[in-house]
Amino acid sequence: MTDSPLRNLKVFLVDDHPAVRQGLSLMLSQAEVFICGEAESIAETLTKLEQAVPDIVLVDISLDHESGFDLLPELHKQRIKSIIYTMHSDASSIEKAFRLGADGYVTKRDATSDLLEALSDVMNGKRHISKLSAQNLAASMIGGSSGQQQVHQLSDRELEIVELMRQGCSTADIAQELFISPRTVESYYARIIEKLKIDGMKSLRRYIHSGKPAQR
Repeated sequence: MTDSPLRNLKVFLVDDHPAVRQGLSLMLSQAEVFICGEAESIAETLTKLEQAVPDIVLVDISLDHESGFDLLPELHKQRIKSIIYTMHSDASSIEKAFRLGADGYVTKRDATSDLLEALSDVMNGKRHISKLSAQNLAASMIGGSSGQQQVHQLSDRELEIVELMRQGCSTADIAQELFISPRTVESYYARIIEKLKIDGMKSLRRYIHSGKPAQR
């Protein structure tokens, strides 16, 4: 039997609902992830981190009387990787999480496989945004129900590229982040432009940053 790629990964859980933490522990243990600690508040998390020494911290945004967002800068300062795991899937929450130093974003409505993929990506030094989160973020850039319909045409990799462009990454940066060639990135640009029915790279960049492209 092949070992799980996540075997012995040390994960710390931050959620104010004991049942959620219990469910997560059970789910992750099946992938041989080691739960090194858990907490229901920011103060409790900071108290336990030194002893727990986690590889990754899973953080819910909505904690009792406080926000998981407030924990992210401290984790980033301590060079501890973090993944937001939450019911919130709105674009503003996703943007804020990455701005504050999160390494991944997964919603509780995403499949278990997406959370496991996020853990694997973050463990290997990559950022991860779940498919549902990426769709919502891209749709907010495009705007409205028509934008949502267009976004659903994009593949997971195309959504990743849109998100990296939104973060200001160059073609070379995207190629390095996704372990593909710059030429392959350019091929993805062409597919995205075609699917979104917009007029070239300048319009695509304007689309992503302002949501107001010059359409065909």
